[in-house]
Amino acid sequence: MGKIILDVAVTLDGYISGPNGEIDWLVKEEGKDFGDILNEILEGIDAIFYGRVSYDLWGNYQPYEEASPKLKESYKLLHSKKKYVFSKSKKNGDSNAIYINSNIKKNILDIKQKVDGDIWLYGGGKLITSIMNLGLVDIYRLAVHPVIIGEGIPLFKDIKKRIGLKLIDTKPSKSGVILLTYAAINIDKPSTNIIEA
Repeated sequence: MGKIILDVAVTLDGYISGPNGEIDWLVKEEGKDFGDILNEILEGIDAIFYGRVSYDLWGNYQPYEEASPKLKESYKLLHSKKKYVFSKSKKNGDSNAIYINSNIKKNILDIKQKVDGDIWLYGGGKLITSIMNLGLVDIYRLAVHPVIIGEGIPLFKDIKKRIGLKLIDTKPSKSGVILLTYAAINIDKPSTNIIEA
């Protein structure tokens, strides 16, 4: 069964973009371009989950003609994956994706059974929140960037229940970005180790 992996860059204060979707805060790793990062994310991935807005913006994105051959190859790999778009309003779009409009939990569980590898939960924020609230995210892989932006679109919003996490890997980089990988664990009852003020 495939695992659903949330793989996302986040600021130290918990934002995935600025107030207007800015990602100019992303810290670049010396000697690495976005193609390298994309290849790392796609390792072991068989399918990608998009919200409709994210898919419309990025689902069929192609790098500029002047882009490096490595980046073009990375996008070719990305576009070879099975794509699922979750939308309440749009029933279908292009032939590159399967649209899911209802029975989200059942559809996701069916997809997890069918895929050979794992599933990248691309986003956007509403889809991430919905799948988290269903308790279906298996792995949280957060690239924490050493920057505080003060305002923007938060990574976690409107989460309805507590989610337990177990740290399974940490990878620091020379740029100061730290990749934290957590596995979701079941929490049946609230913690008794609450610190009171």
